[in-house]
Amino acid sequence: MKHKTCVSIAEKTPKRMNQLIKKALKRSDYVEIRFDFLKPEHVPQALELSKKYLKFSVCTLRPKVEGGKFSGKESERISIIKLISEYKPFLLDIEYNTLRKNRSLLNYVRKTKTPILVSWHDFKKTPNMNDLQKKMNQMKKISNNVKIVTTAKTVKDASKVLSLYSISSKINLIAFSMGDLGRISRVLCLYLGSPYTYVSLGKAVAPGQFSLDEIKSIIDT
Repeated sequence: MKHKTCVSIAEKTPKRMNQLIKKALKRSDYVEIRFDFLKPEHVPQALELSKKYLKFSVCTLRPKVEGGKFSGKESERISIIKLISEYKPFLLDIEYNTLRKNRSLLNYVRKTKTPILVSWHDFKKTPNMNDLQKKMNQMKKISNNVKIVTTAKTVKDASKVLSLYSISSKINLIAFSMGDLGRISRVLCLYLGSPYTYVSLGKAVAPGQFSLDEIKSIIDT
């Protein structure tokens, strides 16, 4: 089995974003397009420039409260997410907290037949195993594609998150921990069933993220 990578692209202009998408896809299976790094009014242009690559793209519009860069009104963010869904990317990453509160958004995206990656992040800690399992069970009611990311304060935290793979039947689970102590989970998740792992082209976009070169030197040997 070939272990796959997804390069996080976080650029401030559509042109630069498109250049890096092309560069990344020459060596990576997928890209994550972080639309929240763009000005909202530039998203339509970015979608048009990158539309032929969207079948290999995980699209994300993360708000500040969820660790992203989007700082506008939530109604504006929802409208942009709906627009992205109409372009039918490989996956559309939407936060569990967003979907839980906005059933109409969930229904809209489902009508476009765009696969949802329902995601949940804890930027402060790693909850106990019971809470993690409960969260996963709630999330998989929304989509078969589930992403759970926590912050590792100890190595045990990282192994706790990885243990979700042993009870995650019938879903595509992406689960790992952020931070230096969680770094190894970004590699091990591949061997436990994650469809891909997130990497950068150079500077890490998230805490503990490996570069594409680093991860390839590990998984291709």
